[in-house]
Amino acid sequence: MKAPSTEPKVLGRTGLPGVHESVSRARSEVRGWLGDDHPAVDDVVLAASELVTNAIRHSDSGPGDFIGLTLSATGEVVYIEVNDPGSLFSGPHVRREPYAEDGRGLLIIRELSLEWGARELGPGLGRTVWCAIRAVPHSEDPKNLSVSEPTSGRSG
Repeated sequence: MKAPSTEPKVLGRTGLPGVHESVSRARSEVRGWLGDDHPAVDDVVLAASELVTNAIRHSDSGPGDFIGLTLSATGEVVYIEVNDPGSLFSGPHVRREPYAEDGRGLLIIRELSLEWGARELGPGLGRTVWCAIRAVPHSEDPKNLSVSEPTSGRSG
């Protein structure tokens, strides 16, 4: 008998215009892909919203550009990937002011996620920011979870 695959299964993928209105569409898409009955749906929707917001606000995207959103999962972990045009001036970082009125998106991602990261896709190709969120109830022991960097979205 073959061991179960830990390769994440893509649940959904879309391109969103680089405008603020895309954030609500991202929330709706993610909720639809994952399903309202999924135990991590609220955390995953919040994380996707924060990543898409950051891509729109902090990358060099604009109304003519697109933000890529991919949701994939194993039985234990849900992965969110957001591809954006990148920025000539900055990369993703967690701000140190936890009580600021804004700028806490990656702080939220850090708290919700088992792991998160970013990778540059190459000159002119943009970047991907991703996170891995527990798909099982929080009462489960996190030491038993297997997290690997997602494989989708690497081509742009």
